Amino acid sequence: MTKVDAAIEIILETTPTLSSEKVRIFDCFGRVLAQDLYADEYIPPFDNSAMDGYAVFSTDVDGARRQHPVVLNVIEGLPAGSVAKQELKKGDAIRIMTGAPIPKGADSVVMLEKSRAEGEKVEIFESSEPGKNIRKAGEDIKKGELGLRKGQIIDPVQMGILGSMGMETVEVVKVPRVGILATGD
Repeated sequence: MTKVDAAIEIILETTPTLSSEKVRIFDCFGRVLAQDLYADEYIPPFDNSAMDGYAVFSTDVDGARRQHPVVLNVIEGLPAGSVAKQELKKGDAIRIMTGAPIPKGADSVVMLEKSRAEGEKVEIFESSEPGKNIRKAGEDIKKGELGLRKGQIIDPVQMGILGSMGMETVEVVKVPRVGILATGD
């Protein structure tokens, strides 16, 4: 009689590798990636806000605290998917949403919770250093870097990476057809 480990080894050695097929990324959940995928561009592709808040010059908010807020002029609102129309100048702030590109001149984002809007002005209650609350271009995956490895099972995280890599379809291993042959009790 063949031991279980030896039987598994025989099966794996004699089973052919399944071919692959292209599927839309929306249909690839639970499938096995059939190829290594490299990023064509930086992910994220530009510096962007890690949270809702105000894009500022960090030097403008030095020493800001709740008891002594710094007051800045709000020159624009910037939703995700939009680009600032104005350049940030000293004493200005731009209301920014998570994922929106960092406006020219800004080097920091103050969290919405650390501020209070008053018409076209905003009170900032916290100091901020350069780079705070900013996701840098390529922070997740650099251009030319391996994004996903062949053989990975695609779950929601990998589907998100595929989407951020701009993939519409992906090469996956075909689903095996399995037959069970009962030979007795």
